[in-house]
Amino acid sequence: MVRPKDPAVRTRLLERAAHMLRTREPITLRSLVAGTGVSTMAVYTHFDGMDGMWRALRQEGFTRLAARFALVEPSSDAVLDLTALVAAYLANALDHPDLYRVMFDADFDLEDLGAADATLEHMVQAVVRGRAAERFRADVVPLDLATQSWVVGHGLVSLVATGPLPREALDHGPVLLTALFTGAGDRPDRCRASVERGWRVG
Repeated sequence: MVRPKDPAVRTRLLERAAHMLRTREPITLRSLVAGTGVSTMAVYTHFDGMDGMWRALRQEGFTRLAARFALVEPSSDAVLDLTALVAAYLANALDHPDLYRVMFDADFDLEDLGAADATLEHMVQAVVRGRAAERFRADVVPLDLATQSWVVGHGLVSLVATGPLPREALDHGPVLLTALFTGAGDRPDRCRASVERGWRVG
C-alpha cells in the first residue's frame, strides 16, 4: 500500500538536508532520515529518491528567493526598486546559505524549470520601468541590465556567504550598482541617492 504524502514530512526532510549541508555532514539516504522519525521509504514517497530530493532542495531555494522578492513592492523609483531586489537577493542568500549553495547546482534539474527565470523577471521589470522613466537609456536591454545587476549581487554574496570575504565586503554593493546604473544612463547624483535608499529597503 502506497503511503499518502505528508507535507510536514516533506518539509522536515528538506530542512534536515539543509541542516546537513550547513554542518557539512555527508548526506546519504540513511543519514538523511536519521532522527526525523521516518523511514528511508519517505524519501521515495515524497521525492522519488535522493535525486528528487536534491531537485526539491534546489527548488526550495528559488521558492524562498521569490518570496523575498515579493516583499519588495514597486515604487515610483525603479532604480531604488532594482537596488532593493539585489539587496533582497543578498539577504536571502545570507539567511539561507545552505539552500543558496544548492540553488545553482546544475547537476540536478529544478522541479519547476521556469523558477530561476521568474525570479530574474522581477529585476527585468524594474529595468523596463526605469527605462520608461528615462532613468536608463532607451537602448538599454532590460534583460542585460537585470542580469548584470544579478551578477553584482551573486558575486558579492558568494564571496561572503561561502567564500573568504567578511560581511563588511557587502558595503561595496552600492558603489558597484551606482557605477553600473550610471553606465546605463542614470544621472550620478540621482542614481547614488536611489541606490543608497534601495540598499536599505532590501
